[in-house]
Amino acid sequence: MRFENDPSLISRRRMLQRSSLGVGALGLNALLNSDSIPLANAATTVGETKLPQFPGRAKRVIHFFLNGGPSHVDTFDYKPALEQHAGKILANTLTTERKTGAAFPSPFKFRRYGESGIPVSEIFSRTAQHIDDIAIIRSMYAQVPNHEPSLMLMNCGDSVQARPSVGAWVMYGLGSENQNLPGFIAMCPGGLPIKDSENWQAGFLPGAYQGTYIDSQHKEVGKLIENIQHGQLPTEAQRRQLQLLQRWNRRHAEIRDDDRLEARIQSYELAFRMQMGASEAFDLSDEPKHVQEMYGTGVHGRQTLMARRLLERGVRYVQLWHGAGQPWDNHTNIEDNHRKLAGQLDPAIGALLTDLKQRGLFEDTLVIWGGEFGRTPTVEIKGDGKSGLGRDHNHWGFSVWMAGGGIKGGTTYGATDEFGFQAVENRTSIHDLHATILHTLGFDHEQLTYRYAGRDFRLTDVHGRVIKEILS
Repeated sequence: MRFENDPSLISRRRMLQRSSLGVGALGLNALLNSDSIPLANAATTVGETKLPQFPGRAKRVIHFFLNGGPSHVDTFDYKPALEQHAGKILANTLTTERKTGAAFPSPFKFRRYGESGIPVSEIFSRTAQHIDDIAIIRSMYAQVPNHEPSLMLMNCGDSVQARPSVGAWVMYGLGSENQNLPGFIAMCPGGLPIKDSENWQAGFLPGAYQGTYIDSQHKEVGKLIENIQHGQLPTEAQRRQLQLLQRWNRRHAEIRDDDRLEARIQSYELAFRMQMGASEAFDLSDEPKHVQEMYGTGVHGRQTLMARRLLERGVRYVQLWHGAGQPWDNHTNIEDNHRKLAGQLDPAIGALLTDLKQRGLFEDTLVIWGGEFGRTPTVEIKGDGKSGLGRDHNHWGFSVWMAGGGIKGGTTYGATDEFGFQAVENRTSIHDLHATILHTLGFDHEQLTYRYAGRDFRLTDVHGRVIKEILS
């Protein structure tokens, strides 16, 4: 059957070609090829660099995401009142997932660092060496005390429906600076449940903007990126094969109005180019020994060093997941668990911040640290009625910090109450955080939109305020 004889397969483009001697198609082609008239649903070349709406201080982002919810009162939000009321029942009407009991002071020592004198927990002492370059938002709040919706809210801006992730929006706005590497990469050693991949998805944006997942537990490039090398065909044969496949795909796309086809075509091209670019970017053997030692030889040190190499090579957004095998969801024995987890991550963060400064990348790289929510200042009560010396989820108040591109260091913004139950001063939503991230990159969060299902969507939905108080 010939496609043109089947009315159900006629696309809008084919219809315009047949209408009024093709005048409609001429207009459509002019729009599609015009640099001055942007089309919201036109899938662009992902490797193309695009200009922001205004000069942004940041050109790239690295996001340390602590899966499970780190405790703010044990890391960056010191609460001496918990020590004064240790073991006492506190007046609190806020509900969390599980029953909690008396005030539970942090088992970690805090000390003041830098000229700003901001107190930081001993478990993040290497990160604290850079406190004068860090802005801590201590008044974050989420919507529910459950992991999955809070993960999606933090990473995609909506806790109910799967929407494009922050990295996908950044790619949509800025494009990529390296045509041989994905512009958005999510690294997680050991992987996450398949449902968690929605946290680096493209959603209704063209599929080419979704994050590329890297299993960073491996050292060999062939295992880091599945199927990066062809087992049988040499490069030139693959090139000829791909050219033939792309001709068929283009012909297929001509009679269909589907952005997914363009995304697939671009994905094939990127996969072919990555065979050269990725092998070099992920190979740490050419890094000086002292640099490798600074980051550490563990998986999270290697992962962070790989991230720095990717940022150097033009990757826009790198998200480093921490806590896949053992999440920060410490309902019991928080002292040992948080100390172990921070010990894996703190040296790598400190090394990265030092390295970015030495390489002149810190001023235009936005560094983000945080999880999906915090933890209760009261001890969690187990099913048997006893304390497990852990903390329950707490979405009412928690901390996130940012550093680098456009951020005013040595700053704290907002506050939780004296015990750390909830944000009470300059309460900051996830939408506010996302609006601020986009602002550092040169975007008005209300103007970076994508038309889908008859509506102009944006990362911040209909909310969000730029936190100008932490901007330099």
